[in-house]
Amino acid sequence: MDKNADIMYRMLVQSVIDYAIYMLEPDGTVANWNAGAQRAKGYVAEEIVGKNFALFYSAEDRQQGVPQRGLEIAATKGRFETQGLRYRKDGSAFWAHVVIDAIHDDDGTLIGFAKITRDITERRAWEQEQLKAKELAEKQSAKMSALSKFLDNIIANIPSSVIVEDAITREILLVNDKALQLFSVPKSLIVHHRPHECMSAELSDYFNSLGDVALRNEGVHEREQLLLTARGERILHTKATSINGEDALQNYLMLIVEDVTDQRAADARIHHMAHHDNLTSLPNRILFRQRLSEALRSEDRRSNATLCLDLDNFKNVNDALGHQVGDELLRAVAKRLRNTLRDQDTLARIGGDEFAIVLPSVQSEAEASVVAQRLIEVIRPPVNIEGNNLSVGLSVGIVLSTPDINTPEQMLRCADMALYEAKRNGRNRFEHFTLEMDDIARSRRLIENDLRDALSNRQLKLYYQPITNGDQHTIIGYEALMRWHHPVKGVIMPNDFIHVAEETGLIHMLGAYALYEACREAASWEGQQSVSVNLSPLQFKNSSLLSVVEGALRESGLEPQRLELEITESVLLDDNLGNIRTLNSLKALGVKIALDDFGTGYSSLSYLRSFPFDKIKIDKSFINDMGDSREALAIIRAITGMSRSLDIQITAEGVENSEQFAKLQEEGCTLFQGYLFGRPQPSEQRLKKLDSDESE
Repeated sequence: MDKNADIMYRMLVQSVIDYAIYMLEPDGTVANWNAGAQRAKGYVAEEIVGKNFALFYSAEDRQQGVPQRGLEIAATKGRFETQGLRYRKDGSAFWAHVVIDAIHDDDGTLIGFAKITRDITERRAWEQEQLKAKELAEKQSAKMSALSKFLDNIIANIPSSVIVEDAITREILLVNDKALQLFSVPKSLIVHHRPHECMSAELSDYFNSLGDVALRNEGVHEREQLLLTARGERILHTKATSINGEDALQNYLMLIVEDVTDQRAADARIHHMAHHDNLTSLPNRILFRQRLSEALRSEDRRSNATLCLDLDNFKNVNDALGHQVGDELLRAVAKRLRNTLRDQDTLARIGGDEFAIVLPSVQSEAEASVVAQRLIEVIRPPVNIEGNNLSVGLSVGIVLSTPDINTPEQMLRCADMALYEAKRNGRNRFEHFTLEMDDIARSRRLIENDLRDALSNRQLKLYYQPITNGDQHTIIGYEALMRWHHPVKGVIMPNDFIHVAEETGLIHMLGAYALYEACREAASWEGQQSVSVNLSPLQFKNSSLLSVVEGALRESGLEPQRLELEITESVLLDDNLGNIRTLNSLKALGVKIALDDFGTGYSSLSYLRSFPFDKIKIDKSFINDMGDSREALAIIRAITGMSRSLDIQITAEGVENSEQFAKLQEEGCTLFQGYLFGRPQPSEQRLKKLDSDESE
């Protein structure tokens, strides 16, 4: 036994502490015990040497002969390897990886066993977790794969063409088989491209225009138009709607397109309906385009004029008295317009309160101007409908055909730009198309495309201008002002892009971004400083405004009383009752509501009676002029006096020097904002404390 013990001892690696290594006699008695074994199992050598290694097993394992069976396998096969529970001196269990090697002498006689044990409890727990996670992921993946395949089959077999675009970038994300048939373009050339990159200009303009309407207004918007497709001229009936994503900043545009050409040609009535407006019996957009095409193809060398008309104040009449009265008014207007024109002229209703006219063989712009003025005058007298004397105005855009403007699409586009200019210049008037308008429209489109990229690439940033009280030391809050950091043009101010955002519907995503970002940053400020965020009147047309504000407060954790929403008087002019309800719902959240630019528009004391504003902001134009204008100073005095009576705070904007500040204090203003106290800065660089010496 001494010789055998020496052999076994030399094989024992006493220096190893991560593994329990010990030698066994052929009958399982422990002969040697290393430091690693002591560390793993808690026994010192004197406590274990001479005892059977089965004591490391459970009573059940010993009863079933598990320890001895391991030795028998090792003796037969040379090695036995297993995993299982083993027990320490203190009775605690651990999961062990065990290797038993048989040891023979030079004659081949079994003289014992070398046993190596390693604690792999943590590794096994990790492996078990990974196994569970894998099984769960495989089940979920199979479920989602089946659902995805099911939905793909549904979309692929929808009998209409389906197009889904990203609302910000207008990149096409999905098309079904029916859409591919309609465009006759491979899927790879459509998906991840914008409409103008994979379709004709006519088709892309059609989809972009309808998409703009859907993004500006909620609901399903429909349009039907005769268009040149890969299958020839087809009448496409399209429904467009915006779809909210998982958060307020992620939205989609869905277009469902149906080729209704065959259906429209089914019988004479359907054919007539495809070319005429049901309400007024005037030609519709399809017939108008045909008539315009005919006029442009005419061999008459004189110009042809296209006029786009839009009724002023019709929406207010329609909302106040109902659609039935509105429809009767449209019929009366259509009759007046038709009776003013020549037989060869075409008057069409192209949608809502919009009309268009083809004037073939026009001598000059002056001749078209005479017709336009006559149309404006004939619409001016009130129309009596159901005892109501209703007055509307008419704005007109005019374009004459030229060698460069000679297609229906160009004529309508240019006339529409002139109409936009007429409405911008005061309404109830006409304007002729100029190349400058085209340049402005192209510039506006470039801004729109860049703005979509800006939203995707986080080029928009909020700057904060301090608001102080009368002691000229304490900053009580900040107004959030958006700045666009364009990669090429540098910093762009809101006046240069907000109007484009409003025209294209991007204002809803822009406004949501401003609310979420302002609340997030303000939540990190020390103290109870408030943050003011401007709302566009168009945001009130979106029923999700309330949920956006709630989401911004909830996600940021900002106390509602620290958020102030600034609106202009136009919010109260447009859909007064509906917007008042929205304002009351916002107020119920605990946020404050301020009336901005008071005195510059259609200010009325009725506003202050209809809603309990927390603050009135005096426009900076009055502050600038009060030193030289008695009228400006009188208005400031009237506003401050009224605010004291109604117990409403007053903020004076645009305070640039100490003389203005002193005068406004004297007049009773309570809060102040302007370059005298600090310029707008990013949140991390914002002015945190005022120095009265520097301000003076």
